[in-house]
Amino acid sequence: MKQKKQKKRLRAASPIVTVALFAVAVAMLLGGSIGGTRAALTYYSETYTSRIQMYDIGVSLVENDKEISWRDYSSAGDGTWNEHTGVLLESMLPEGEKLTLGKKYREELKVRNTGTINQYVRVNIYKYWLDANGVKMRDLSPDLIDLNLVNLGTDWIEDEGARTKERTVLYYNKLLYAQGQGTSETPLFADSLVIDDSIAKKVSQETQTNGNYTTIVTTYDYDGVSFRVEVEVDAVQEHNAEDAVWSAWGKRISVGEDGILSLVE
Repeated sequence: MKQKKQKKRLRAASPIVTVALFAVAVAMLLGGSIGGTRAALTYYSETYTSRIQMYDIGVSLVENDKEISWRDYSSAGDGTWNEHTGVLLESMLPEGEKLTLGKKYREELKVRNTGTINQYVRVNIYKYWLDANGVKMRDLSPDLIDLNLVNLGTDWIEDEGARTKERTVLYYNKLLYAQGQGTSETPLFADSLVIDDSIAKKVSQETQTNGNYTTIVTTYDYDGVSFRVEVEVDAVQEHNAEDAVWSAWGKRISVGEDGILSLVE
């Protein structure tokens, strides 16, 4: 397993806003013989970033029923933080198995409230490709990285104004309760991952003639590329949620008397 140095930072608080943010990322390297139905697979955690302004907020990303990344205030009362960052997609494949292009893998993602106050949450999803030198590829579509989103329009709503080719922004439209006070886990926002096998069919051919012999050399256009999936979770406190979301995320929302969140266009 390839491990990349983690980056951490704390930022100053706005008086009205309580925000917890973390990001986990994965790179899956399609190396060597990309023309085959299987490819070598390398994982690494890209970043972990937290911004906390209050002791009683905590949020975590849950993957396939396993809490893989979280950060909250230490219950020991010594002024320290509990934190853990796992590796996204680490357990997606059975041990010893290599990634198969075109195969659907279970990738169930949701958010859990690990703090002591009720929260509203937002999820940012990023998908993109890197070449063999680690440079982002603009000519390879992120749509080939098919993270299947679910429960849209019922439990999760997309901020379509924030959508780009690489980024999808989702809001959980209900209050996520602290444990013991109500529902502390969101429904799934994703349930599977497929890497489109058409990437292995993009080839270039060159004809070489040597005397009476002609050789056709086939090169896979995207041999050695890697794809990146990043999931970032934010949370704000229930109190003054409309102002908190505007201050923290720059998005206007409305919260009804029933606690349902809607986006203001």
